[in-house]
Amino acid sequence: MQTKQTKISFRLSVPVLAVLSMLSVAFYSCKNEDNPTTVTPAQTITDVVVANTNFTLLEAAVIRAGLANTLASAGPFTVFAPTDAAFQAAGFANAAAINAAPVATLSNILLYHVVSGSAVAAAAIPAGQTALPTAGTGNAPFFVTKAGTAVSVNGSRVTTADVKASNGVIHIIDKVLLPPAGTVLAIAQADTTLTYLTAAAIRGGTAVTSALAGTTSVTVFAPTNAAFRAAGFPTIAAVNAAPVATLTAVLTNHVVAPARAYSPTLVNGPVTTFGGGPVTVTLGSNNAVTLLSRGNGTNAANVTTADINATNGVVHKIDRVLLP
Repeated sequence: MQTKQTKISFRLSVPVLAVLSMLSVAFYSCKNEDNPTTVTPAQTITDVVVANTNFTLLEAAVIRAGLANTLASAGPFTVFAPTDAAFQAAGFANAAAINAAPVATLSNILLYHVVSGSAVAAAAIPAGQTALPTAGTGNAPFFVTKAGTAVSVNGSRVTTADVKASNGVIHIIDKVLLPPAGTVLAIAQADTTLTYLTAAAIRGGTAVTSALAGTTSVTVFAPTNAAFRAAGFPTIAAVNAAPVATLTAVLTNHVVAPARAYSPTLVNGPVTTFGGGPVTVTLGSNNAVTLLSRGNGTNAANVTTADINATNGVVHKIDRVLLP
């Protein structure tokens, strides 16, 4: 599960344009599989966003953020564009919710969807995982993964690739990409449902906390407080009273390294954890993911919250401790 890293830089901005003149122009100017003739698109990326009825919340966010000119300029740009449904799933129910959000927050989220200086077609994305620096704060990268013809970015799947524009290309995605809020350890410390995990990591010592706050990419299946209680740790005091070796064995059975395994990249079958024990991944309907460790018998853990993005990896919350 190694990652392959490639550098491309990025920047975003979108003006408010009239819609009526665009409605007669076809939105999908990408290659038609039945008719390989490609027509040079007349619309800029801004025009495409404004004209498409599935991008009304993206358009509202761009306007609210004050990103007014760049996406209509020469570019070229690559934009991973969330649909209205993606924004709604991220908590933005409508344009009013977009307009109530802080401008700085929206700006950073939007810039995290954009790569500038290159129009990257799906066919040009290499197999495996590639880090692309974005226009977000500090050029924080997102991670594009290609397996066969399927492309995903962080935890979002590309549902329509290669929507061409005169100044770049759009790939439509099914989730809003959120910039990382900190390291895996910082994310656990800030989450009130992961206080037992944080206590276990601290009890495990510097080796554990350094790994969760380090620079090596890690995937962490993070048991919630309820999962720890169900595993026989009724309180944080019980966690702190457990032998360090026991906690270390348990914790390392939840970590895969070095790897950023976002949910679209998971496949059915065994995964070797940092502790050496196998954990079996099973993919179900509606993107459900379950995990089974040999110490759990037939009691599988369910991923309840997937793809929490960290600076040094990804966190998936689970409802059961994976016993080695």
